[in-house]
Amino acid sequence: MKFGQLHLFENPMGRSEKQIVDEQFDIMARAEEFGFDSIWPAEHHFSEYGYCASPAVTLAALASRTQNIRLGTGIVVLPLNHPVRVAEDFAILDLLSGGRVDLGVGRGYQPHEFAGYGVDQTRSRDIFHESVEIIQKAWTNEKFDYDGEFYKFQNLSVRPKPLQQPHPPIWMASLSPTTFQLCGQYGFNLMCAPVFGFDVNQGAAQIEEYRQALREHDRDPDDYEVAGLIMTYVAETKEQALADFQDAVMWYFHTFAKYIAPPKGQPAIKSYEMYTAARDWLQTLEWDAVVESGAVVCGTPDEVADRIAEIHELCGITHYLAWTRIGGLAHKKVLRSMELMRDKVMPQVRHLGEGAAAVAR
Repeated sequence: MKFGQLHLFENPMGRSEKQIVDEQFDIMARAEEFGFDSIWPAEHHFSEYGYCASPAVTLAALASRTQNIRLGTGIVVLPLNHPVRVAEDFAILDLLSGGRVDLGVGRGYQPHEFAGYGVDQTRSRDIFHESVEIIQKAWTNEKFDYDGEFYKFQNLSVRPKPLQQPHPPIWMASLSPTTFQLCGQYGFNLMCAPVFGFDVNQGAAQIEEYRQALREHDRDPDDYEVAGLIMTYVAETKEQALADFQDAVMWYFHTFAKYIAPPKGQPAIKSYEMYTAARDWLQTLEWDAVVESGAVVCGTPDEVADRIAEIHELCGITHYLAWTRIGGLAHKKVLRSMELMRDKVMPQVRHLGEGAAAVAR
């Protein structure tokens, strides 16, 4: 079992943006010290929900402050970025970091972000498809042509090329059922998220659909990784863990609810009713339901280790992405939770999934 950290750069407490950025960078730079294998800043725009507008810039700064930790993106929203620029930015980051890049990609889901960039959200799947094709061609071909609906190139040579061969591992965020199969068709590593509705108690079937799609395209599922994004907090007692983490988690879900549905009548989303139903559900969500779904793992070191082992058994996650700095949780408490993860949780569960490939494609 590998361990990573997701970072959102959210600011619910009115602290200055400078304070938020400094705290985030301190946590990410010290993640290596606390035994984590990877760090994954997430791209978001235009709200307190998160303002890491450029994961590439963020990780470039971290590359010079770390030695071995993998530098992932959780995620780059491809429809909001030109794919050639993504290929260029992450190739040079791979060179700067000595080959430590993992590129996590997705379609995005927040209507106000698409509106802010003037991108038609209803076309996000098609834009995403062209983008992933172009990024891989840019990384692996000396020159290439591309004749798509959104992007057209002739005899294009993209420099530099990444250090990792044939290219850095690509991960795909999969939220809807069809995207699990699509991730396998592309041959990407899978990022699933109990935080965004993936139920660990019933999700094994969806992950098997991903693995079956890999097999159908002559790929060995053992060569690929499955990451799960889970809000995680460790304290000396369960009572302390709940007291520290519960309000922070519920802030996240209630804030998330504000940004997933467009204003009524806005044409950016075809199924307005589906998004508003999700918003209304999130606004009334209760703590016990969040914990039951597997979106949150919170308690003593032994309780957290036991739950991680249970989640691994339920759905086969090989890369556990812990989301601890959330909802304004005090900086010292985040660091203490990371310390307990290193000293008392990871030693109990590192052995899980030892048969899986150490490095995914």
